[in-house]
Amino acid sequence: MHEKDNSRKSRGKFFLIALICSFSWYVFPGYLFPTLSAISWVCWAFPKSVTAQQIGSGMQGIGIGSFAVDWSVIASFLGSPLVTPFFAIVNIFVGFALFLYVVLPTAYWGLDLYQARNFPIFSSHLFNHKGEPYNVSGIVNQNFEIDMPAYEQQGLVNLSVFFSLTYGIGFAAIISTLSHVAVFNGKEIHTQLKASFKGKEDIHTRLMKKYKSIPNWWFYLLLGLTLLLSLALCVFMKRDIQMPWWGLIFAAAIALAFTLPVSIITATTNQSPGLNIITEYIMGYILPGKPIANVCFKTYGYISMAQAVSFLNDFKLGHYMKIPPRSMFVVQSIGTVIAGTVNLAVAWWLLTTVENICQDHLLPPNSPWTCPGDRVFFDASVIWGLVGPKRIFGPLGNYSALNWFFLGGALGPVVVWLFHKAFPNQKWIPLINLPVLLGATAAMPPATSLNFNCWLIIGFIFNYYVFKYRKGWWQRYNYVLSAALDAGLAFMGVLLYFTLTMHGISISWWGSDGEHCDLASCPTAKGIVVDGCPVF
Repeated sequence: MHEKDNSRKSRGKFFLIALICSFSWYVFPGYLFPTLSAISWVCWAFPKSVTAQQIGSGMQGIGIGSFAVDWSVIASFLGSPLVTPFFAIVNIFVGFALFLYVVLPTAYWGLDLYQARNFPIFSSHLFNHKGEPYNVSGIVNQNFEIDMPAYEQQGLVNLSVFFSLTYGIGFAAIISTLSHVAVFNGKEIHTQLKASFKGKEDIHTRLMKKYKSIPNWWFYLLLGLTLLLSLALCVFMKRDIQMPWWGLIFAAAIALAFTLPVSIITATTNQSPGLNIITEYIMGYILPGKPIANVCFKTYGYISMAQAVSFLNDFKLGHYMKIPPRSMFVVQSIGTVIAGTVNLAVAWWLLTTVENICQDHLLPPNSPWTCPGDRVFFDASVIWGLVGPKRIFGPLGNYSALNWFFLGGALGPVVVWLFHKAFPNQKWIPLINLPVLLGATAAMPPATSLNFNCWLIIGFIFNYYVFKYRKGWWQRYNYVLSAALDAGLAFMGVLLYFTLTMHGISISWWGSDGEHCDLASCPTAKGIVVDGCPVF
């Protein structure tokens, strides 16, 4: 990080050149030619075949052959593939390929699992038994709780086979995180913990001693203030928050328990397992029928852990870059306040100015306001909070068998560890990271097969050489290129929005009409009628 660049093109010059190229290129997929963001040529070759479009669509299907030449598609949900270790990319590829190319087709076409053909093959929406969109507003009362008579009249909530299986794999992934860290990193954690008490220091720690350390009371004070404020919201705004005060304490305890194992997975693979499913599951059983309580519990349990990992990541970078710890603390605190305020203001502005925002069935095909992440967040609040896991994944629902994934996730890393001990000379066995492999598709939904296709291709191309030639020239510029692509995309995206999109200036032609896979979301069961789809 501190070496000089006299003998080669400096990283600064390389960054500037790559930024200009990224900035200039994004005008095409971002405005002039949006179809470059979803090139699904199989759909073009078979415009009247539902099955072919299910196979070829990168947005609403398995995505075989689909790709994009748009960095926003590549890095939007999975982060930059340029900064992910090669062995982690291989794990993600194996998990993705097994799920999308083996498990999902078998469940849909082979077994018709959970009446899969009544619904789209790839969807995060909720359906009734007829394959129609579930009327969520019809089962919510004025207190934002479930209206049981209305729910019983409308019937059980149904998921696409893709959506249901992602939850099952998510069950396995989060439990495998604990067992993987226990068997592969337990001894190392114990050794490092003992070393920390003995005051063992590396070269970076000794160099950082020239700066004043952060007093512990700074952290305690910040924790106390935020905890008191959150407790006050739970006590004095109980009707709006729905979550009792003990729920906040319980969520904080979950975040604390998972921070260390998730941090280890993140540090070694650049992939962070999420706690969203487990926190939703727990609160859904404790307080069914209260969606806002479920969302709040997930936020304090999952997002708190994710922010802690991000905080540690920043401090570790500052540790290596020799940035004063107190400066890091102050900058992070100020940045948090600014980011939270700006995000809330922008969200409020968009919700009050953009008509039909996030309602993808009411928006034009090329609208940027489909909000895939927010839609999944909403559907999750219905599944886990409003309806509750007992009526979906429990004895009152259709998907109780998916709970067996918890057992598989707990035992999987133990099996890998036993194979490693039995065959110690096979160096590839310990590289099997089941939390990453099982969690490979954790971003789906809202991520699609198109996002994964592009991410994996770029990751293989660039990181293979870094992996194979550890001292090669490309390693010097890999992270710089990633930052430059992000920056160029961000600048052009903001420019396009404020100069064109905000004023309703758009162009309409074949290249701006989306993916051209209109039949990919059609059901294939006999007698299911959906507008715009053939009836089998």
